[in-house]
Amino acid sequence: MKILIPFALLIIMAASCKVNSGLEKNAILVKEIWSQADSSYKNFRIPSLIVTKNNTLLAFAEGREGGDTGNIDLLLKRSTDNGQTWESQTVVWDDGNNTCGNPCPVIDQSTGRIILFMTWNLGSDHESDIIRKQSEDTRVPYMTYSDDDGLTWATPRNMLETCKDTSWGWYATGPGIGIQLTSGKYKGRLVIPCNNSYDDPDSKKLDGFNYGCHVLLSDDGGTTWRMSEPITPLVNESQVVELSDGTLLMNMRSYHEKAYRAVSISTDGGETWSEIQHAAQLTEPVCQASLFHFGKYKGKEMYLFSNPAVPFSRTNMTIKTSFDDCSSWSNSKLIYQGPSAYSCLTRLPNGNVGLFFECGEKNPYEKMLFVSFDPKELFTPGSVLANFIKE
Repeated sequence: MKILIPFALLIIMAASCKVNSGLEKNAILVKEIWSQADSSYKNFRIPSLIVTKNNTLLAFAEGREGGDTGNIDLLLKRSTDNGQTWESQTVVWDDGNNTCGNPCPVIDQSTGRIILFMTWNLGSDHESDIIRKQSEDTRVPYMTYSDDDGLTWATPRNMLETCKDTSWGWYATGPGIGIQLTSGKYKGRLVIPCNNSYDDPDSKKLDGFNYGCHVLLSDDGGTTWRMSEPITPLVNESQVVELSDGTLLMNMRSYHEKAYRAVSISTDGGETWSEIQHAAQLTEPVCQASLFHFGKYKGKEMYLFSNPAVPFSRTNMTIKTSFDDCSSWSNSKLIYQGPSAYSCLTRLPNGNVGLFFECGEKNPYEKMLFVSFDPKELFTPGSVLANFIKE
């Protein structure tokens, strides 16, 4: 017999598992970063989590008054103690009733500058109209940055001229994070994963349009940016990692009706990309996912992948691990069995796994939770946040 534990009680129980503070490791730490109980906005979505050069955690999200468009503000909360406490919410970008969303930050490790890409559209324009070029305006990439650990941000800069093909309709940065390349001839390059819609009158699955991905590239610390070759068709919402030999791997949401993620590789620092393949071990219900190079664990390079790992619904938030450059996924760890959707992974300053994700009791968008745990938890039985007990 399974006895369900109320969702709020589950959070309290998990949070009580923390045993240490500061930079010491915790067993399991759970913090509610945003929820529908917060009256400052009607809803909160689209998690992005990154660690600055000063070991500060930055959690970004959209504060929404409606759905994917409309009045959306870009929000931030900071933590300087591995996620145990979080500062009050600040607003990175509010443009009245317009849409300011899709956070995708990257850290320039040489300077410590936090570069944040976002996307904008008129709040009165709907996604379907933007895709079909029937909107009053279009989606526009913007960039801002912080040189004081996320405390203040520069005025967002319109990046339409160099970062979006004018023939595209919909456009989105990430959501998730970008990366900085660490080795080889492209060392120091900043890479931001993006996606877009484009006209395709021959599309058999979509009505006169299609979806594709690309990356934005900067070799001068984020001063100037350019677009890569596109990856098409039927993919969007992507994340990118650098593999051990310097190859880049793009992992993408797929509309190929295979119920798992699509991938593409680049051997020239992200300028060009291979034909799409599918990762049969990475089951998805057509949703965003997170891919992250965690670094060494027990002497081996470990990559983490998180998503709702079932083919038919947004439930069962799971982290999978790879020790062979994402060629195979040797372990699957259930994080939360209930409704869950978008997520973002990171490595905390204390060495823990950090996961920021959407979840709830009745639907995946009730809360945005931060979870921290020792990576050894990935290789133990059961789920990290068990939502049932057995008698």
